[in-house]
Amino acid sequence: MAEDKNLNLKQLLALVLIPAAALFILATPLKTLGWGLYGLGFLATLLGKDDFRKHISLIYLSLGLLGQIPITTEINNENFFRMGTVLGVALALPYLVSRFIYKERVVRFSFSHGRRWLRREFLYIGVTAFIAYLLLPIYLLDTGAYQNWSVERTGESIFRLFIGTNALGIWDELFFVSTVLGIFRRYLNFSWANALQAVVFTSFLYDLGFTGWAPFVLYPFALIQGYIFKQTDSLIYVITIHLTLDFILFLALINAHHPDLANIFFT
Repeated sequence: MAEDKNLNLKQLLALVLIPAAALFILATPLKTLGWGLYGLGFLATLLGKDDFRKHISLIYLSLGLLGQIPITTEINNENFFRMGTVLGVALALPYLVSRFIYKERVVRFSFSHGRRWLRREFLYIGVTAFIAYLLLPIYLLDTGAYQNWSVERTGESIFRLFIGTNALGIWDELFFVSTVLGIFRRYLNFSWANALQAVVFTSFLYDLGFTGWAPFVLYPFALIQGYIFKQTDSLIYVITIHLTLDFILFLALINAHHPDLANIFFT
């Protein structure tokens, strides 16, 4: 089915209110305003055309789930189960509904582009890793954001931190870059679709614990990840980029809490 980008005012309102609602629900104390925008956007979605209503409502339903729990970096069993369950349902819902109820491939997970990675793709991973190595320790210490993560001086705590950061990194790319961006692209040109998904992506990470001036870095990162996925059509590649950064984050968090355990940074 061809993409329908001739949108009316209600449809445009429904699309724009997704990142607006996410911003206020996830990244500010003004959650009541956020839920008001969410309700208005969901209503505008339900008044849209059949395909638009079916597809965009999936994003609203998943966003609604994310707004029901505190998005935290706690690494205890309770939070692992609570967040894991909700994030898993929020990710699975659009895929399962579109595939088995709508009988469409609105949401698809394209893991490999079927070719070897290019030299410049390996180089990009290296460059982003180097930038993260320089920037992340400074950011965590300068803003005090490292305190949003609890890192005890035990092997179990460090292992849980490693699992948690990597699992969230994979989920981020599957949900925001593949699912949300994929649905947006059916109704918006890529630049606008990517800009909107990046707001939702950044709002979630801010709520997770990347406070302070992190959004000024996170938003461009989310935009670039969306662009790279468009160019490569490879989730494995964008996930590799994300997990490379998450590994450096993992080391920087240990360094911030226990400098003698990971004294490999310049800070």
